[in-house]
Amino acid sequence: MRILAAGDHFVRPELLRAALDRELAHTGRESPDFAELTLPWPHEPFGPVAGVREASGTEDQLIDALSGASVCVTQMAPFTERVFASSPELRMVAVSRGGPVNVDLDAATRHGVAVSFAPGRNAPAAAEFAVGLMLAAMRRINSSDADLKRGVWRGDLYAYEEGGIELSGATVGLIGYGAIGRIVARVLLAFGAEVLVADPYTDPAAAVADGVRPVGVDDLLRRSSVVSLHARLTPETRHLLDARRLALLPHGAVLVNSARGGLLDHAPLPELLRSGRLGALALDVYDVEPIPDDWALRDVPNVITTPHLAGATRETAHRAASITAAEVGRFVRGEALAHPANPDVLLAGRP
Repeated sequence: MRILAAGDHFVRPELLRAALDRELAHTGRESPDFAELTLPWPHEPFGPVAGVREASGTEDQLIDALSGASVCVTQMAPFTERVFASSPELRMVAVSRGGPVNVDLDAATRHGVAVSFAPGRNAPAAAEFAVGLMLAAMRRINSSDADLKRGVWRGDLYAYEEGGIELSGATVGLIGYGAIGRIVARVLLAFGAEVLVADPYTDPAAAVADGVRPVGVDDLLRRSSVVSLHARLTPETRHLLDARRLALLPHGAVLVNSARGGLLDHAPLPELLRSGRLGALALDVYDVEPIPDDWALRDVPNVITTPHLAGATRETAHRAASITAAEVGRFVRGEALAHPANPDVLLAGRP
């Protein structure tokens, strides 16, 4: 069996290979023949490649590397119709990220290739980062740091009307209550916040047992002084927070998005911030990445920006490799995949 470890400069090929070595050591099968490919992300931005989103590298580069491979583990490689058609021996693609957006699933299914993914791989990292953004926005940590470094001592921020708000006693709304949202909620509850959650896929009784309160999106927005987005981006959730819904927020509310840029309609944000209607905005994701030079929020007050870093921890990279390797192990042993992206593909025998 030949396995291609198509890593990048975050989930590196050697991490993928080491995790696969551990997973496959006790299968009783001959050790696989490994090939490695290093894709340029994040030194070069990901983007669309021949119809798939958020991919790195080229079709030709991947096709060459896949020669003779029956399995590929990757985070960013562009698995398109052309790649599948050019790789007749390929039987499985294991994607080490929360969703296989770099894979044409219809093409994979047509060519009989099983695809898996790695949900929850960055949940601890992303949850910690989201809470960090909340605290930075609520207490003006970033802007105070910048002012002090340019020689301005902001003693005026002790004035009552300029004071920040605390998580203790605050009502915080989480839109999306999956793996990341649940960790964020536990942290917020430990701070003493009241936590509202809006997620149509969450069992209300289970949410209440967690100590949070399930509500609708509009109700959550009206009642929350801090709102954090943790939903997946789908056609139904694109611009979930549009101008109408943003207007429901209490005056001076804090909004955090470290999930997906498309969840938020960016057009109303500059005026909402300049007017004080929105108290602060913290973004790790954007409608266009990287942000353009003429980005409308570049010179707007009370905006915190980071370059899509929520999941960027070494632990995330190791966790992604381990989850992915476990799926390959199941495939090799003829077991059902834990995280299949195209379950209609029947796994007939071992590769």
